Amino acid sequence: MSNAGKTLFISDLHLDADHPAITRCFLNFLQKASGCDALYILGDFFEVWVGDDDSSSLTETVANALFTLAANGTRIFLMHGNRDFLLGPDYASRCGATLLAEPAIVDCYGQKVLLLHGDSLCTRDIEYMKFRKMVRSERWQNDFLERSLVERHMIAQQARQQSREKSGMKASDIMDVTPQEVLDLLQEKQVNLMIHGHTHRPAVHTIRLQEPINGRDEAVRIVLGSWDTKGWALEFTANGYDLKYFPH
Repeated sequence: MSNAGKTLFISDLHLDADHPAITRCFLNFLQKASGCDALYILGDFFEVWVGDDDSSSLTETVANALFTLAANGTRIFLMHGNRDFLLGPDYASRCGATLLAEPAIVDCYGQKVLLLHGDSLCTRDIEYMKFRKMVRSERWQNDFLERSLVERHMIAQQARQQSREKSGMKASDIMDVTPQEVLDLLQEKQVNLMIHGHTHRPAVHTIRLQEPINGRDEAVRIVLGSWDTKGWALEFTANGYDLKYFPH
């Protein structure tokens, strides 16, 4: 069956050598995606990324598989997440992919779609938003990347541990998107369809707008799922979209 006329959106795979089942699921997914028009990976592709110079069997296997897909005609786009915001142009090039800054507006079969990872929408988590601003700064990133790989991995491990501990103490709604932030961004960009990941709460939400956008009173927010227990992908065609899951 041909995949022409289909675009795929995924996020939150959190690829890690300690979880090979997810990697196998992703590689199988890529084989089935052959011939698709485009593949968008909306952040947290890897569980941790300390720099493009940190090569491993996992990163090279994934890059080679994506490059093969790209060589067969599928356009591939990578967006930063909160785990892999240091993923750079060198690795993207090895994947045959284009880095996409967020938020991004793309045309998908005649429909404008707003893409982002999703963590920037979680503004009620004030502590995280301060941390996000710090680590996304050029100064912090330059300082981090000047350190040795061993030191970078130690810092990343400590940050992951602290994140797990803090997340366990936060209310569930704090770690979800702020509804007003979603509305404000839709209005600012004048788009009726938003796709993001991050929250690990896959769903299709219909939003009642405070002011019409493009003559419509509603918008749609699609949340992609994480791949921790199953794979998730949004299939988009000229006839509509379908959020699907599949086993590892």
